[in-house]
Amino acid sequence: MKAIIFDFDGTLADTLPVCFYAFQAVFREFDNKEVTPEEIKAMFGPSETGIIRENLMHSNHKEAIEYYYEKYSERHGDLVLENEEMNDLLQFLKEEGYKLGIVTGKASRSLLISLDYLKMHGLFDVIITGDDVTIPKPHPEGLNKALEQLNIKNSEAIFLGDSDADILAGKQANVLTIGVQWLPNYQTLAFGVQPDEILHDVKAFIELLKK
Repeated sequence: MKAIIFDFDGTLADTLPVCFYAFQAVFREFDNKEVTPEEIKAMFGPSETGIIRENLMHSNHKEAIEYYYEKYSERHGDLVLENEEMNDLLQFLKEEGYKLGIVTGKASRSLLISLDYLKMHGLFDVIITGDDVTIPKPHPEGLNKALEQLNIKNSEAIFLGDSDADILAGKQANVLTIGVQWLPNYQTLAFGVQPDEILHDVKAFIELLKK
């Protein structure tokens, strides 16, 4: 194995609470509507900008998108805690010589906000966001782009994610798939598509790699 590629929300960082908060604020402000975390999860796939354009009734999508980023940034510091164990894992993987990647449905702007807050800048060899693909996960476009940019074969990569869309994308890209449920908030309680492995803690992943 030469590359470890991660989904972001619910996999590398416990960002789902701030995503829910920002979306709820947008729908409340612009559509005067309350949406639940489950309803928001059902919208996942496109980037945040795509979700707003596809689901918001209000016509001023541009202003709503700006409002989303404002709210996302406003509460990031107290809703998303830095995860020392995750930072240690990324440092360990770098030291072991793995190439690291992110393939996420997030827009690049919100991803950069999170990477800043969590001090994860400069750790990744490739980053593919929802802005970089035509078709979101479960389509493998994002993963295929990452593999191409890393210049590695699909047999040399592992993709870790917390949703069925992640696992499906990984399987369609012919990479090893790992479903993770190691953060307080993750998207899939029971995987509908069986990953090659399901892990509930970071240490188990390190042990798996050592084997």
